[in-house]
Amino acid sequence: MKALIIAAGQGSRLSTKGDSKPLTQLLGLSLIERVILTAKKSGLTDFYVVTGYNGEKVRHFLDRFSQSRNIKITHIINDEWEKENGLSVLKAKELLNENFILLMGDHIFDESILWKLKNERIGDDEVIMAVDYNIESDTLVDVDDATKVLVEDNKILDIGKNIKEYNAYDTGIFLCSPAIFSAIEESLDNGNSSLSKGISIMTRKKKAKALDIKNAHWIDVDDEKGFKKAESKLLGTLKKASDGLISRYLNRPISTRITRYLLKTSITPNHISFFSFILSMLGAFLFFLGGYINLVIGGILAQVSSIIDGCDGEIARLKFRVTGFGGWFDAVLDRYADAFLLFGLTYYVYFTDNNFLYITIGFLAIIGAFMNSYTADKYDGLMKRKLGPRGYYFRIGRDVRVFIIFLGALINQPLSTLVLIALLTNIENIRRIIVLNKDEKYSLLKKED
Repeated sequence: MKALIIAAGQGSRLSTKGDSKPLTQLLGLSLIERVILTAKKSGLTDFYVVTGYNGEKVRHFLDRFSQSRNIKITHIINDEWEKENGLSVLKAKELLNENFILLMGDHIFDESILWKLKNERIGDDEVIMAVDYNIESDTLVDVDDATKVLVEDNKILDIGKNIKEYNAYDTGIFLCSPAIFSAIEESLDNGNSSLSKGISIMTRKKKAKALDIKNAHWIDVDDEKGFKKAESKLLGTLKKASDGLISRYLNRPISTRITRYLLKTSITPNHISFFSFILSMLGAFLFFLGGYINLVIGGILAQVSSIIDGCDGEIARLKFRVTGFGGWFDAVLDRYADAFLLFGLTYYVYFTDNNFLYITIGFLAIIGAFMNSYTADKYDGLMKRKLGPRGYYFRIGRDVRVFIIFLGALINQPLSTLVLIALLTNIENIRRIIVLNKDEKYSLLKKED
């Protein structure tokens, strides 16, 4: 399916961020890049972008972007960009003769909306609008500027910015048949060239339907206020269901602040993964040297490494640079870092008292940590299947282990640290085995039923 993106306007209310609204940088990517890459994640591959104000600059940028990301982009020029946005849609009439997705170049949204929308059934003369029913609680919407919609039984009855009765917002995300062009032409004959007026005409013909986006997010980045909301929302989406307590309440709030600055650089996620690994190795090396000062500095380096380790995934997700290799590379380095940190701590404890029992405790801590990582994939998969991709669940993982090392180093209790890690990790592994075993039995019972 093809996607038409309107990006012709001047965007004067966001002019402080740059001289071209589509190229305004939001957390490391321009607005137009975010729209296209989000749509691409939902399976769309063929993009038609309407440009107008500062069009040559935007088109040149998109040409380089399409080559670097291997995305097909067709340019459509709107010389009447000062007029209403329906004209931008109309400029694509000769190029789009089948159903297509229509998007705004300044709307940030959850790709799950497009996954649902593009699979909806649509008649040859219909349009489906993605609507937001959260009119009472949606803090991301500028109520005064938003286009309101009145919906009943999934049929749009009225649309406009100033309608008195409404129960949803227009998200600016549509599944259109070519009939949208005829509707805009009809509204143009009546002296109105807005997209909303075209939709209004289809509404009168009972050809405009609504799709509930439920709890998915969308933001119209039309001014400074909308820009800040978009920044905050995107950073908020970086939290993962698999985040442990330390990661969720300590590491992530700090790492996202670091990420905001790293996004302005050319540093890649793999660079960050390797830098985090080096910090852990330095911490482990200090454990081998012995002495309380080295123990404390080593513990601090380990915790700093754990915080920075969250930045690689954050940058990858915000810049749409997530790769299978990147995730695997980070996991491999984490396992090496864990092994050296715990082995360094074991060495530190053993040469303090030369007690062979300490080596056994260290071994149990190392093997517990490794098996903790090994069992995580299947356990996380089960929890996401039960609770959904955004449901939080109890988890003892690497963030907790490293934080225990950090605290143990500060209070000069390396042996107690190893004992605690050995107990926690191995008990957690046993718990996961029990949980997974119960689920397996339950699944078998359901199949028998």
